[in-house]
Amino acid sequence: MPNNAVSRWSRRDVLASAALMTGLAALPWAATPARGAEPAPEAPSDPWRGLKIGVASYTLRNMPLDAAIQAIRRVDLHFVSIKDAHMPMNSTAEERRAVARQFKDAGITPMSCGNITMKNDEADIRHAMEYARDAGIPTIVCSPDPASMPLLDRLVKEYDLRLAIHNHGPEDKRFPTPESVWDTVKPFDARIGLCVDVGHTARAHADPADAIRRYRSRLHDVHFKDITAKGAAIEVGRGVLDKRAILQALLDIGFTGHVGYEYEKDANDPLPGLAESVGFTRGLMQTMPLK
Repeated sequence: MPNNAVSRWSRRDVLASAALMTGLAALPWAATPARGAEPAPEAPSDPWRGLKIGVASYTLRNMPLDAAIQAIRRVDLHFVSIKDAHMPMNSTAEERRAVARQFKDAGITPMSCGNITMKNDEADIRHAMEYARDAGIPTIVCSPDPASMPLLDRLVKEYDLRLAIHNHGPEDKRFPTPESVWDTVKPFDARIGLCVDVGHTARAHADPADAIRRYRSRLHDVHFKDITAKGAAIEVGRGVLDKRAILQALLDIGFTGHVGYEYEKDANDPLPGLAESVGFTRGLMQTMPLK
């Protein structure tokens, strides 16, 4: 993977820095500025600085819906990309609306769904679009047949939905990299765009932060994660990706789509690793300068 995709801040650096700032804020002499001194700026009320950080519910794929919702609440996140484990593709329109209501009633906004594989077949694509439309979800994370682009172009206009085509790394024969998605979609309607998976992007020897900046005009969703030097899934903060650069790129472009933790490790007990990933990222955001 490219050198500039690798983190220059260690997990220890981030945790130590976040702990130091938290500790200093608690000291009596730090609470009151010296006479004549400018008061210290307040910490931002939103730790994510406007980014819609949530969870790709594939992370919680072995949990039933109620438990998955409670897990997202426990890590204090408020957005979700719904996987079919929690809203089956063969569900009815009312069942889809009910799932979306359960998330919303828990303070969690569904922003996308998927990943959904799409054939070059109108009935198959309409089924996926009706699935999202019924649940009131504006974006489908997907892997369509590249030959279906003219059909997708027509149907995204009809349904007014965004498609975020997911790159899946070097093994993916359709879309291994964000560049391969971009080259395929750029002649078509702007609602057909990208879901940049930062881990699979790095495994394909591309820089995730660069891809976020380069393809910003068609970036509709992001899968956020970390990987080892060998490309295996791991808790965010324990791996080699340059998380700071990725987050800074998202902040710099003013990204308003979903940034979902897709924690693929520990499928039968994902909450500890997800919680660690969220905690690390919050600490890292505290170390990043305000602009």
